[in-house]
Amino acid sequence: MISIAFTATAISPASPAQAITNGLPDLTVHPQVGAIIGDKPNDDGTWSYCTGTLISPTVFLTAAHCAEAGQKTAQVSFSSRYRPGDKVYTGRYVLDSRYKDESELHDMAVVVFGTAIPGIKPARLPTEGLLDRLEADKSLKTMRFTPVGYGAMVATKTKGKHRIRLTYSDTRHQTSISFEDLTRRWLKLSLDASKGDGSTCFGDSGGPNFLGGITSDLLVATTISGDDDACKTTNYDYRLDTPQARKFLKKFVTLP
Repeated sequence: MISIAFTATAISPASPAQAITNGLPDLTVHPQVGAIIGDKPNDDGTWSYCTGTLISPTVFLTAAHCAEAGQKTAQVSFSSRYRPGDKVYTGRYVLDSRYKDESELHDMAVVVFGTAIPGIKPARLPTEGLLDRLEADKSLKTMRFTPVGYGAMVATKTKGKHRIRLTYSDTRHQTSISFEDLTRRWLKLSLDASKGDGSTCFGDSGGPNFLGGITSDLLVATTISGDDDACKTTNYDYRLDTPQARKFLKKFVTLP
């Protein structure tokens, strides 16, 4: 499962989150989750650099901060373990115009394909205010969430030095996380080891947080940021059931 390792400097609080830790290969459970593939390999020989989810036959939801300056297109693979030569789909990369580099607000983007992606059922999106209603009736407190993404897993943390050791394999992973808090824009998930929680970290940016167990396809938030260098404390995910998020999404898909 893990084949390549390298040492990376620590990330600062609330820096972009990018990979599943304490998780398992997703295999064919979430075929609608794909990886954004670079034009050339990363330094360690891997190719993926962000994650996203097919939300209609022609629309792939991801994060705005994944884009390079001036980037207009993106390549997406839905292989559970990407290898050079696997099928990729190229589409227009459209960022939420309200997004600013210095802010995590409106950190949304879509890749719009010219033709439908064959053989993959898109994820479902939430109705407006779904998470607010679940919080109001006290059921959100016991809910589980299933993040899915490509990228690294934290292998070790060098003692006394702000460094983490990561391994990348271009493989789609999933994990399970418990609920901690809800704000007007953010879903905060608590990584409680006693509950068997996993985490998101380097490689999962733009990826889905599904409401419910490991087979759920109800996408309620996208992975945006984590606040610790070892990806073991907490993570913040951008809610998709808010008026702000829906204002962007409805330009591209029909909302429930």
